[in-house]
Amino acid sequence: MPEATPSIQAERARRIETLLRERLGATDVQVVDESAKHRGHAGAQGGAGHFRVTVVSPRFAGLSLVAAQRLVYEAVAEMMGGDIHALAITTRAA
Repeated sequence: MPEATPSIQAERARRIETLLRERLGATDVQVVDESAKHRGHAGAQGGAGHFRVTVVSPRFAGLSLVAAQRLVYEAVAEMMGGDIHALAITTRAA
């Protein structure tokens, strides 16, 4: 599969934001597509993207960093592997 086009990556970023807002009740979500930095990388060659997300949600209150990150991965699980190759996560409680 060839590398994804910028329009496909933009749609993926919008989908990531939507899933995080809907599934985690996130009050703030920032999604940055870093795929261009990884051109030539095995995951990029397969068409999946590299994204960095910052997510603020009340669901993270009292959770460890790892537990909060697990919630993020669960929220976007359907995109992992196919649409998302790598996901860098920053979480904060609202």
